[in-house]
Amino acid sequence: MDDPSVSVRHGTSNDAAAVADLAAQLAQSFPFSRTRFDASYASLLDMEHACLLLAVDGDTALGYLLGFEHATFYANGPVAVVAEILVHAECRGRGIGRTLMEAFERWAASQRCGLVALATRRAAPFYVALGYEESAIHLRKVLREPAER
Repeated sequence: MDDPSVSVRHGTSNDAAAVADLAAQLAQSFPFSRTRFDASYASLLDMEHACLLLAVDGDTALGYLLGFEHATFYANGPVAVVAEILVHAECRGRGIGRTLMEAFERWAASQRCGLVALATRRAAPFYVALGYEESAIHLRKVLREPAER
């Protein structure tokens, strides 16, 4: 990483507010709901197959990555998927995203995953520079309208 004061660690229950602030910056397809975030944050931390990583400088969260491991047939075993990654706009270009991805790759390897996958709309050149290659088109179908509960 370009900045030695930045480190990456696993998220904890004490990080909820910082992760929520970052996640709100990522939300584009759906309006961010702090109520729904709060309802799911603790359960995500408790999931054996989930990985929440934070890039921090002291007590300040600069970015996060949320990913999951799951079993597959096509890859002859488990794969890891990056569901969300965000580095605060003011902190980009310092190697933080690369460091988050490298930490997730190490976690995925420790879970015996055969590959790491992700979907992106705007950052393909960043991931290609990290050694990722285009493999498929990511499609989605919204099953319900996001509503406050």
